[in-house]
Amino acid sequence: MSTGVEVSDEVTTSFNKFKLGQDPYKLRYFIYQIKDKKTVVIEKQGERSNTYDDFVEELPENDCRYGVIDIEFETADGRPTSKLVFISWNPDTAPVRPKMLYSGSKEALKSALVGVGIHINATDHSELDFEEAILPVLRKFA
Repeated sequence: MSTGVEVSDEVTTSFNKFKLGQDPYKLRYFIYQIKDKKTVVIEKQGERSNTYDDFVEELPENDCRYGVIDIEFETADGRPTSKLVFISWNPDTAPVRPKMLYSGSKEALKSALVGVGIHINATDHSELDFEEAILPVLRKFA
């Protein structure tokens, strides 16, 4: 389903520098929002010192967002590694219209973020729990 929402050039440019670790995008995460029902823009950025928990705290309780985060973790055999993860936050408590807009516009953003291999859809905080929900998915791809 296409909604006509476009991804701003800033999103693509900053993401490409982010995944390569180039200044000033040596960051932990981006949170994106749809502005004026037309364009995906960067809403927030997390410093490299921030954690996954900081990322989750920045997601609004009753509104939708997208996020990309660089998660560092240990593989099942103890090797340190990191993965870029796309998270679509579409909480059950959000109004219906934004939920439909974000669901229908997700593919446009995913196609602009070349190099993200893990995509997670979350509708409540239990689906964002690091140990129970996120880490098992990461380890499948490590």
